[in-house]
Amino acid sequence: MNSEAVKLSVEKSELSAPKILEQLVHQAERAGASDIHLQMRGKSAEVAFRLDGVVTPATELSDEIAERVFGRIKFLARLKTYQESLPQDGRISRDELKSQNDVRVATYPTVTGEKIVLRLFNSTSVKALEEIEFPQNARTELEKFLRQTTGLMLLTGPAGSGKTTTIYACLRQLAETGGRHIITVEDPVEQIVSGTMQTEINEAIGLDFAKAARHLLRQDPQVLIIGEIRDDATAQLAVRAGLTGHLVISTLHAGSCKGVFERLLAMCSDFSAVASAVELVLNQRLIRKVCAACDGEGCEKCLRTGYCGRVPLVEWLRVDEKMRELIHKRELSALAPNQTLESSARALVNAGVTDEKEFKRIFGL
Repeated sequence: MNSEAVKLSVEKSELSAPKILEQLVHQAERAGASDIHLQMRGKSAEVAFRLDGVVTPATELSDEIAERVFGRIKFLARLKTYQESLPQDGRISRDELKSQNDVRVATYPTVTGEKIVLRLFNSTSVKALEEIEFPQNARTELEKFLRQTTGLMLLTGPAGSGKTTTIYACLRQLAETGGRHIITVEDPVEQIVSGTMQTEINEAIGLDFAKAARHLLRQDPQVLIIGEIRDDATAQLAVRAGLTGHLVISTLHAGSCKGVFERLLAMCSDFSAVASAVELVLNQRLIRKVCAACDGEGCEKCLRTGYCGRVPLVEWLRVDEKMRELIHKRELSALAPNQTLESSARALVNAGVTDEKEFKRIFGL
């Protein structure tokens, strides 16, 4: 595999800062990148794309050019252009960059200079469940849950593991099925789904997940999607809603199906309520697929990485009556998910979808 870094054709000496920024964003979109990282390193700024979950070096900008590009980003994101010592967050409309995606901007001070991350997200394209390539048996369990009228489903996995994509696919299916009042609480709203009521939290004015969800329950939702359970109040609200005639979907950082219950029981002292409310837990990762155009050798299509696209690895736990008894007693050691992440990944290696190198990267071997 060719490990040569991706190089971009930014003609720095001939283009203005607005044109350089547009070109970087357009090239990132063509490559299928999810993020652009720009970081000052003394007399230059390093630029990298996050491709299929891996940060890949792209090019460098001189300090003079970088200063103008950083300023342009802050101007478009309505940030303080002179502020480099404190983090800032903003957003740039696709219209201002002539791009396919809106851009979320996050700046952060480092010892080598300012770091800016541009997150690209398409607010109009929501994948269907069949498009996210879930294992068939996991998808069957997920679709079964979505047909229910009550209960709580929790997704877990590290940042960048595809949880948001899965939730939006669920949201799309629920909206297309119709007949139910669907409300979401998100941070931020990344994609617009017709037929739903979407709310974006704003902690600066006191609108956090718990407060938003508590008030939204008064809007009489039948489906409530909470972007993330971060505190005891939100956890207790999600559990209670799942018990009182609502279908609830949320995420919880835990790392495993068993870990979800460990965290949830620490947040919610009513073990019986947790045992009764939770119906399904999904633990998810994403693994890169070998580029079909070059069989992993590295080509222009995969930008010399050898990989193109990702597929989810999923292990899940459907809660039955025996498991509810164990959860109620907090005897969690016996909670075992269906097909493990490792066995799912091994099956993909054997099928040639991915390779041994990627398997080892995912599982830290």
